[in-house]
Amino acid sequence: MPPFANFHDMLKARVLQARQPIQIIRRSTWDETVPPPAGHSRQDEASRAWNLHVALYYKAGGAPWRLPRNPTDLTVCYIGVAFYRNSDNDSLDTSVAQVFNEHGDGVIVRGGPARVSRDDRQPHLNQDDAHALLLHALDTYHREHRTLPARVVLHKTSSFTAGEIEGFQAAADERRLDTLDMSWITSSEGGWLFRPGDGEVARLIQPVLGRVQGIEGVVLSSGALLAQGEFYGESARTEDGFYGLRRLLPAARVRETMIVPVTPRGRGQARIWRELYNAEEEWLDWALHLARLPQRDQIFGH
Repeated sequence: MPPFANFHDMLKARVLQARQPIQIIRRSTWDETVPPPAGHSRQDEASRAWNLHVALYYKAGGAPWRLPRNPTDLTVCYIGVAFYRNSDNDSLDTSVAQVFNEHGDGVIVRGGPARVSRDDRQPHLNQDDAHALLLHALDTYHREHRTLPARVVLHKTSSFTAGEIEGFQAAADERRLDTLDMSWITSSEGGWLFRPGDGEVARLIQPVLGRVQGIEGVVLSSGALLAQGEFYGESARTEDGFYGLRRLLPAARVRETMIVPVTPRGRGQARIWRELYNAEEEWLDWALHLARLPQRDQIFGH
């Protein structure tokens, strides 16, 4: 077995030819007497049950429910860029992109080589390869759906370099995309996306709130401020369960949010808050309509 592989990955690769999905569960997931592996934490019971049943339902051929889509919403394509080590040369990382539409249907496309940066020890693409990968993904989407999306949400397992941003943006401009959102999530301390000290701020808040009975956590938001400069949508999560989000909103606005859970129950609620703020652009018009208020384009203009 290659040194960078594990039993989970090897088993998944072997059963691909059988075209039969499987689900692997650690004993610590269902047996409270068994501690989780080093570096992992155990989710609350509700989160474990939800994740397991949704996974089994999807792998059995079902499609998880979602909110009805407003016909006026932009068509969205979700692209996840990941890296793996080539078995022929374990010093080389190769990029792949998983391309999904809003219904969960997806395909996988292979990109060019990546290199691990000496600065952050993360794999990155150069500008040309980033440009080529997104073009390939969008062209594949077009062949599958006979159209291009208006909005692309691009997620990567490492942070974005200036070259990657320029390459991805150039590809989006070539295909005349209306919106391109770029985000990345990492479990490392460097994953906090606003300032290096934000992770420390969250850790200072947690014990103080923990002394207050009934407090499950706190959500800190900057509000929808006027974006002065160039911003990109980003996401981050630390091993302690703190979330950081930056989301671009209409009329050149930007919101930065920190979600700090205090209790195990709060960690489950933190994921709900993360999804709410993450999808703010999608539900904002619905909320304004429900409150009988003008829509975004009426308030801010097109």
